Amino acid sequence: MPVMYNRVALIGLGLIAGSMSLAIRRGKLAGEIVGFAKSAETRAVAQEINLVDRVVASAAEAVQDADLIVLAVPVGAMGSVMAEIAPHLKPGAVVTDVGSVKRSVFDAVIPHIPTGVHFIGTHPMAGTEHSGPRSGFATLFDNRWCLIVPPEGVDQSELDRLCAFWRGIGSNIEIMEPDHHDLVCAVVSHTPHLIAYTMVGVADDLRRVTDQEVIKFSAAGFRDFTRIAASDPTMWRDVFLTNKDATLEILGRFTEELFALQRAIRQGDGQQLFDYFTRTRAIRRGIIEAGQDTSAPDFGRAPTKS
Repeated sequence: MPVMYNRVALIGLGLIAGSMSLAIRRGKLAGEIVGFAKSAETRAVAQEINLVDRVVASAAEAVQDADLIVLAVPVGAMGSVMAEIAPHLKPGAVVTDVGSVKRSVFDAVIPHIPTGVHFIGTHPMAGTEHSGPRSGFATLFDNRWCLIVPPEGVDQSELDRLCAFWRGIGSNIEIMEPDHHDLVCAVVSHTPHLIAYTMVGVADDLRRVTDQEVIKFSAAGFRDFTRIAASDPTMWRDVFLTNKDATLEILGRFTEELFALQRAIRQGDGQQLFDYFTRTRAIRRGIIEAGQDTSAPDFGRAPTKS
């Protein structure tokens, strides 16, 4: 595949940006990859492991003459970062973000987009519970979905190029409207994370079960269910504050379902439980059949080395 952007600037050098850099190199999609992170320690690590071609000391320097600028910072910081880099963008540049909320990002970023510069939102639906510059890997996006969220009046040629770029990274593409994106993500990502955090909190508060028992016997289900509770707290704080309405809507629906199951258990209604679990099992099987997970033991994860 030919070079798609001569210079790509990554603002933020965590899991997503780091994996993007490695995947871009794999596909030879850019002439140069420049990176910036707010933390001097992160910049030093990125330079040490050769995560990008060039690590710079400011966001303004990173975007100089860049053709594609990727905002890979917590969604709560998108607006301030965009305001900082706006005066330094060249005409014709494309700015994108990889945040998991879109309406609030649009509201924060678009007012700062200079005339002649394009903005197109993206959201790669891929990740792990790990963060930081050492956590990235080139295959993170392979056969995963990237949601492309264009604003009204988007330049079609730039939209097509960005879609081709994400396909080159390994992703499947779906174009989506921002409010619908936020509702979908509240269902498949945001609310599950909140429930996982809550379950860990319940285990911590339930003094009849010791911390050692939680850790020792977690393979019974707690381990896999709560894996995502190890995710970056700053990122998820911002997600819930900026996607409040959609998350609260899905939490309300979840609460209704939970009450119905609670009632079935209390009343000994085995048929309702069986029917419910049969339906949800079919959904889980559909995820595996779609190639979005594996049915291998331990979800395909390598055993932990002692």
